[in-house]
Amino acid sequence: MLHMKRRTLLQSITAGLMALSARISLSARSADGPSPDQGAADPAAAATLALLDRFAAAWNAHDVDTLMACMTDDGVFESAAGGTVAGTRSVGAAAVRRAYQAIFETYPDARWNEPRHIIAGTRAVTEWRFTGTTRDGQKVEVNGCDVFTLRDGRIALKNSYRKQRS
Repeated sequence: MLHMKRRTLLQSITAGLMALSARISLSARSADGPSPDQGAADPAAAATLALLDRFAAAWNAHDVDTLMACMTDDGVFESAAGGTVAGTRSVGAAAVRRAYQAIFETYPDARWNEPRHIIAGTRAVTEWRFTGTTRDGQKVEVNGCDVFTLRDGRIALKNSYRKQRS
């Protein structure tokens, strides 16, 4: 039931962002570079793309300092898993830093492959394919996305979703 609610929420968010993109200038980029419709991206969208590219690169470099520099001081990270409907919610720089470090400790070879960004004003989505191996040798490969709320050129909320393989 919880999985269905999350999927419905993600579908609603995605539909809302797509509808919004029809009304405003939407910028998107994949690992292959700018999309054809990105030609007239506004400066704010270009700055957000640069932020999201820097954030994605920092994840793959396991660079917690750069990740934190991309977040607001009061930033929030809602992980894909946890005991509440929001996953595990980490609030504030110290808590978010610990949560990010724990991911790298759990998956020493973690990678977020093929990031694709969609931006709509103060909201953004990055889709990715996660690959990693736990310390006990369990391999993981799943698609997922992060839904972001942006403030003052930084990430105020990183809300993660990912497929659950069975």
